[in-house]
Amino acid sequence: MRNTEEIWRLVDAHQDEFIALSDRVWEIPELCYGEVQSCAEHTSMLETQGFRVTRNVAGIPTAVMGEAGEEGPVIAILGEYDALPGLSQEAGVAEPRPLPGPGFGHGCGHNLLGSASLLAATAVKDYLAERGLKGRVRYYGCPAEEGGAAKGFMVRSGVFDDVDIAISWHPSSFSGIWEAASLANTRIDFAFTGRASHAAAAPHLGRSALDAVELMNVGVNYMREHMPSDARVHYAILDAGGIAPNVVQAFAKVRYLIRARNLPELNRLIERVKKIAEGAALMTETSVKATTISAVSNLLANTPLEKALHDNLCRLGPPEFDELDRARAAEFQATLSEEDIESSYRRAGVPYEPGIPLCNLIVPLDAKTAPMLGSTDVGDVSWAVPTVQARGAVYAIGTPGHSWQLTAQGKMPAAHKGMVHVAKAMAGTALDVLHDPTLLSQAKADHQARVARTPYVCPIPDDVEPPIQMSA
Repeated sequence: MRNTEEIWRLVDAHQDEFIALSDRVWEIPELCYGEVQSCAEHTSMLETQGFRVTRNVAGIPTAVMGEAGEEGPVIAILGEYDALPGLSQEAGVAEPRPLPGPGFGHGCGHNLLGSASLLAATAVKDYLAERGLKGRVRYYGCPAEEGGAAKGFMVRSGVFDDVDIAISWHPSSFSGIWEAASLANTRIDFAFTGRASHAAAAPHLGRSALDAVELMNVGVNYMREHMPSDARVHYAILDAGGIAPNVVQAFAKVRYLIRARNLPELNRLIERVKKIAEGAALMTETSVKATTISAVSNLLANTPLEKALHDNLCRLGPPEFDELDRARAAEFQATLSEEDIESSYRRAGVPYEPGIPLCNLIVPLDAKTAPMLGSTDVGDVSWAVPTVQARGAVYAIGTPGHSWQLTAQGKMPAAHKGMVHVAKAMAGTALDVLHDPTLLSQAKADHQARVARTPYVCPIPDDVEPPIQMSA
């Protein structure tokens, strides 16, 4: 029979090593596909813990997989370790204080994410070995969640084909199940080519690529009134054509991030954006080339796995934060607006409680959440295999994602306690599946019923390779 307390003990036995791993990764923030040192740290830990290691997974230099156990079901536990630009911050300081260097920071908590997942996988490995049980646990070290869609490329290459279930989590203000609600998205670069000329002496001879970019942006902005309310479109100008205003810009490039509730909606929206780009090129007598960089699918739910993971969280209860943790969290809450804090409660679907700095509950499974939807490449894994995600309470309630406040809290004791807590929940859920063939069959049946209605089609075009140089 499953022994919940035993798997918790195994997590506790390794927690110091993995807290140290999380802190080391926090110290070396690297952007998507450039996580060379972070991947090396995870690879070294896999080897130290006795996993069978596969490097260069799916042809991605910063993706790694470690496996342990023999025969039986294959349980994948997903980790990440990429950081973000512009979010450098001194640890533990409740005021903006960037560190020297390129300005990168773990403003989404992926230093914690990868470390907790690998901690859970290690505990499951030890449990299987001690009990002599059949079953395999795999840790997938996945780079480039922040815009690089690495898991989508990994799914496309078949590295999850023999996996039975996948478990993951994400840092949050609250502990509970991460609702399977996200937006499918794609990143497309639109490169316009025109004709240079002297902007004063011969403006009539020029054809401005920058004008085309600006007209495209105007056209997309007018489209916003006429697209689904939960769709999102964002853009960033990658190349404005130079710094000389007296030269008509012969080349300009803009990157569009297009999001929609599901892949069919996304594909329709992509075609509309492409038409606007073609119209901008026609108006300016330039040419345009569209290049897909990455794409991800929306998340697919799995009710049996969500119930199992929620049961594990309820057996654990909320993380055991102490008064010092709460006092430090309150310092960060003081940098936030009341709207930030209320929004955090609303997204989690629990009643607003002013003056509570850290999570003190497990969010009910039937909570009426109101998420502002983002995107994740876990979505593609969820279409390939039954998948479940937890939210783990590791920072002050109200802390915005992708903020300096989140970076600053990434090495604090509360963050460490939260990552160990969620590692126990993930490890316990893995054991539930290994010990209960009925749960595994129910999870697979639930998954098959969902994909039967809408079969999975990878949103990444076949000719698009992982953008390894994306962060260069």
